[in-house]
Amino acid sequence: MKAMSNDKPQGVCASELTSIVGEENAVCLWENVELNQQKRIQRAIASGNLPSCIVYPRTQEQLAAVLATAHKNNWRILPFGSGSKLSWGGLAKGIDVVVSTERINQLIEHAVGDLTVTVEAGMKFSNLQALLANSRQFLALDPTAPDSATIGGIVATGDTGSLRQRYGSVRDQLLGITFVRADGEIAKAGGRVVKNVAGYDLMKLFTGSYGTLGVISQVTFRLYPLQEASATVVLTGKAEAVSQAADTLRGSALTPIQADLLSTKLVSGLGLGKGLGLIARFQSISESVKEQSNRVVEVGEKLGLDGAIYVDGHEASLWERLQERIHCPVQESVITCKIGVLPTAAVGILSQVEFGLIHISSGLGLLQLEDKNQLLLMRLRTQAYSGFLTILEAPVGVKEQVDVWGYTGNGLALMRGIKEQFDSKNILSPGRFVGGI
Repeated sequence: MKAMSNDKPQGVCASELTSIVGEENAVCLWENVELNQQKRIQRAIASGNLPSCIVYPRTQEQLAAVLATAHKNNWRILPFGSGSKLSWGGLAKGIDVVVSTERINQLIEHAVGDLTVTVEAGMKFSNLQALLANSRQFLALDPTAPDSATIGGIVATGDTGSLRQRYGSVRDQLLGITFVRADGEIAKAGGRVVKNVAGYDLMKLFTGSYGTLGVISQVTFRLYPLQEASATVVLTGKAEAVSQAADTLRGSALTPIQADLLSTKLVSGLGLGKGLGLIARFQSISESVKEQSNRVVEVGEKLGLDGAIYVDGHEASLWERLQERIHCPVQESVITCKIGVLPTAAVGILSQVEFGLIHISSGLGLLQLEDKNQLLLMRLRTQAYSGFLTILEAPVGVKEQVDVWGYTGNGLALMRGIKEQFDSKNILSPGRFVGGI
């Protein structure tokens, strides 16, 4: 069993942390951690490094005390929520203590009239949506693993999904944030009202920072009312025709809330037909949904594409199966990547992979690749299209051989300067971010 970085035995660590969180079962020694949880954490850290324990604070104040103790002892911390995206990003190095926020999960305030909600970071996304649905409202994100993902983890990884077509990214919906600094101090940015823009840059900074700048403890989001009706159109067929349909949809007055291009094997695997696919979802009043859906089908017919409209349970099942297939590959050896390309290049990229999805407006998407060679080739192709490719999920061996982020910009010195300001001892998620930050 690995000793702590300051050469203290793990029992001393556990004892000190137990005195903070106040419960024996809130600190779990590594050898007592459930096997699946161990595997999940090991996919997030460099080989040859095992943490001493996992600690589960129940309040923001306990979390702050845990980080203050780690800071004093130079313990390296790997923060996470439920762990659904823990293995995204770079491999964390030299981790001593894993800290979970999943028990810091209370609803702080739901201002129904203002369309805002404030929750603690450990609240599960699915639980929050269920609470909001009682008031006919929702948080306009569709993250990976919605049943288990926590709000803090969604913000820390910038995990938006296809709803960015209509509602924008996590950054666009975040109104306020509270976080614990590396030294244990609690800090805030933004507020609880839609017009408050104070601290906006700080909120941008923490979105997608992978726990390297601080540990998110509380967030405030803008909300949206649930719509009366919903329907999804799927067009399938030849690549050139699907590309033309996407161009037509982008340039039209139609307002899908989700709109993605799908690879051939993803289309056939979901039983949607043959060829590439375009999937577009509309939500509004019933008449508008019907009219817009029919217009997309007409566009497809003129281009020789097969079209179908999904509603009610069939529609919900379709989106659920789509997300499960693109985020949960059949084999652990599969490499899941996030890409960004010019929207007009999306069809060309999808024609070269078996499983992939790209949003028609942003050009952001997900690909599943078979091995390191295909990964490196696809990275070159996306860069040729003025894009990028970063690794989300991959075997540890692949992440140790290939630069996870593939960053080619000129902002690395600035990023390192920001890391130094927020975490001068480099104890928070060391190695997970761009350039080994």
